[in-house]
Amino acid sequence: MIEARYHDRVNVLQEIFATDSGEAARAPFDRAEWYSLLADTGLTPLIAVASDADANAALALIQDGGRITPLRNWYSFTWRQLAPDGEQGDRLLQEIARQLRNRAHRVTLEPVPEEDGSATRLATAFADAGWRVEVAQCDINHILYVDGISFADYWAQRPGPLRTTFKRKAKKVETQILRHFDEELWDQYEAIYAASWKPEEDHPAMLRQFAREEGAAGRLRFGMAWHKGEPVAAQCWTVEGRTAFIHKLAYLESARSLSPGTTLSAALFEHVIDVDRVELVDFGTGDQRYKADWMNAVRPRYRIDCLDMKSPSAWIDLARQTAARLRESEVPHLAPLPPSR
Repeated sequence: MIEARYHDRVNVLQEIFATDSGEAARAPFDRAEWYSLLADTGLTPLIAVASDADANAALALIQDGGRITPLRNWYSFTWRQLAPDGEQGDRLLQEIARQLRNRAHRVTLEPVPEEDGSATRLATAFADAGWRVEVAQCDINHILYVDGISFADYWAQRPGPLRTTFKRKAKKVETQILRHFDEELWDQYEAIYAASWKPEEDHPAMLRQFAREEGAAGRLRFGMAWHKGEPVAAQCWTVEGRTAFIHKLAYLESARSLSPGTTLSAALFEHVIDVDRVELVDFGTGDQRYKADWMNAVRPRYRIDCLDMKSPSAWIDLARQTAARLRESEVPHLAPLPPSR
């Protein structure tokens, strides 16, 4: 018999997956510690849990009125279910979806990956639980499949202008890569970020604590670049499960002519490819043009929009969605889910 319940504290995830979380932690954004950091920013969790014998599944969510969305912020590359693979996990997810109809008329899940089948699993669970489900691509994810090559071979495959820039500018900056957290260097990163082209940081304290925890766990790869002794660029990466994640990068706007970001990125790519021997580099979400110079593939990210059509509020939302599309010059294309890689 499946038992479903809700919690408003993320520590329940640590308790639930203490012994059977092998399927859950595939990235930094799947761990209980990540959700704890999110909760510390002021978000109020709604942790939906289903259990059956020795198996557990959970969705880390928040609720605002009649709508439920993922427990996440813009630092999260992905959001997905925390559930074991297979039919047992699917049954647990369907029960969570069924129970959520008692909590809200709408559930919107994003950005969900599909290379591991997550988007299909979630869409199917909610549809089987009686929700009206619409799936659309909402973002993309630039990645590098390393395919066992060395950094030298990888670099030879980069676009000519990128390699030329590196050749002309690399000697003008010095780089360092740390695998531990350094408070003073992080202060310098924050100063660089504040003086960069980037928008104001959303939750800098959360990012600092994340870097501190990743450093303690040995997963941090923190890069700094200096010009004549002055810090001009910084990047925060982590390495986990044969994947390198590029979380943050910034350089001083005043140092743009030095191209310190290019030199520092090259140093970090060399480190994760030749030293860590990663199989994949993940550049997060967003279709910024410069990412294509460094990566060799793109993966879609999906929005799964679920409406409980037994609720009058759901019909109102559907009418608003339809009206908005009619006002647009082009009806958005609902991208089909690709086969799992």
